[in-house]
Amino acid sequence: MELDEIDKIILNTLQKNGRITNSKLSKMVGISAPATLERVKRLENLGVISSFTVLVDYEKLGYTITAMVNITLNLSDLPSVRLIKEKFIALDEVVECYQITGANDFILKVISKDMKNYAEFINNKLTQIEGIQAMNSSFIIDKVKEKKKFIFDNDKSYQLLKKKPKKKGGK
Repeated sequence: MELDEIDKIILNTLQKNGRITNSKLSKMVGISAPATLERVKRLENLGVISSFTVLVDYEKLGYTITAMVNITLNLSDLPSVRLIKEKFIALDEVVECYQITGANDFILKVISKDMKNYAEFINNKLTQIEGIQAMNSSFIIDKVKEKKKFIFDNDKSYQLLKKKPKKKGGK
């Protein structure tokens, strides 16, 4: 799908501030409010904008453990990959799940209040899933970069985004 400059500015702006009013967004992109709303709805309908959401800082809520769990499946004991995926999705502690290539089959990002709760999760939930051959946990000790946005950075849209709107009255 090809995006024009206005679409890119809309996407960049909404990623920075999903609560911006349509009126303010339309002023930033330089088109009417109805045209801006129509573009946002089109991007939603095409699936380019998948949702508007709030990002939560888990640590501020007392969830101090973040683990990346590498999962290797035992293909001979595997009921089906689809069923494994459904079980991973059903686990509240799993906030991200990726099926991957290489030495492992899946990587799970798991959030937990503390090590005791993490151990309970592993022992009482994850090890109960049929078809898992091996698990290896790595714990996050520092977030060096955690990017939640993808900025469409080409010269025109970037310059338009950085340009300050002119004030009325010629100044």
